[in-house]
Amino acid sequence: MTAPFPLPVSDALIDDLRRRIEATRWGPEWPMSPWDAGTDSATLRRLAERWVSGFDWRAMEAEILALPSVMTEVRGTPIHAFVFEGETADAQALILTNGWPSTSYEMVDVARRLSSPSSFGETSRTSFTVVVPSLPGFPFSPQRPGVRTETHELWHELMTSLGFSRYGAHGGDLGSGITSRLAQAHPEAVTGIHVMSVVPPIELDESTLTDAERRYRKEMAEWTELAGSYEHQQQRQPLTLAPALSDSPVGLLAWIVEKYRAWSDCDGDIGRRFTDDFLLTQASLYWFTNSISTSFRPYYEHAHGLTPAVRSVATPTAVAVFPHDIARPPREWIERTYNLTRYTVMPRGGHFAPHEEPELLSGDIRAFFDEVDGR
Repeated sequence: MTAPFPLPVSDALIDDLRRRIEATRWGPEWPMSPWDAGTDSATLRRLAERWVSGFDWRAMEAEILALPSVMTEVRGTPIHAFVFEGETADAQALILTNGWPSTSYEMVDVARRLSSPSSFGETSRTSFTVVVPSLPGFPFSPQRPGVRTETHELWHELMTSLGFSRYGAHGGDLGSGITSRLAQAHPEAVTGIHVMSVVPPIELDESTLTDAERRYRKEMAEWTELAGSYEHQQQRQPLTLAPALSDSPVGLLAWIVEKYRAWSDCDGDIGRRFTDDFLLTQASLYWFTNSISTSFRPYYEHAHGLTPAVRSVATPTAVAVFPHDIARPPREWIERTYNLTRYTVMPRGGHFAPHEEPELLSGDIRAFFDEVDGR
């Protein structure tokens, strides 16, 4: 039987959240500049206070519940998906996949722009019926301990069950890998993929690297050394970290907020890109669904060889490179693995482009699929 949709949450859960925040035992202050050693304590305290006394969860919950969605089960895995019908008779089917620590709710603005461009004053005659599933183990799609199926296969069966024999796909971060595996496994169904990052080539002759590729690899190695500790922890010892974040809402908030600031085009000021209520909504979704620990599973499974490798993607591929994203691969690096037909360097935006720059992202997705469709 399909698991019930986790909203609305009970009053008891909301009261428990407030009690836990109010009972937080704060550590001693460090003599460091804000953000130098991790999440800034002043920002965190302000957000925690608003979470208790100023944040209207019920309003956000009502907004989410009003969105068109389905709750189903695929291969024993409960899957929730937002589904936005295209406004034109010839709407193309498109599946969008988020990354971490994002949620499917973060993709809603892009989905709306793609499904109903006229609502945003756009004259494009292209629209999409957009499916935005929640990753297994992320908010809305609970992960059952004894069930494990590759997410890209769940996505293909989900789209097939919704009546789509042909469809396009987009993803960022974890969603890019899932989208790449989906195209590799089902080229007969996937018309094209649009991604914000790519997997590295399986086999690489170092002597063939261009200067741009060498710079890219150096940049990624430096980023891993300076900022990749979260990834290493989630890949190697996630169950050591998970109890703390599952028990402390302030700990969970600190873990998430630091990434939104570091990986976005905010120039160090997180408020330039994200409102307090947006950040608290993301944290609340992870908290109320108790899904932060299961959201680590893709990292662990990938690091331990449990995820199929992406060897070659023949499906037409578009890559949108946002200047403040974690990875900014050059064309030639991508072409080692993908059938790259569109490469766009964006003027602004970062890792959370669906929220930071929904107009830029949706426009590039639409332009790519117009090219694939021959419009």
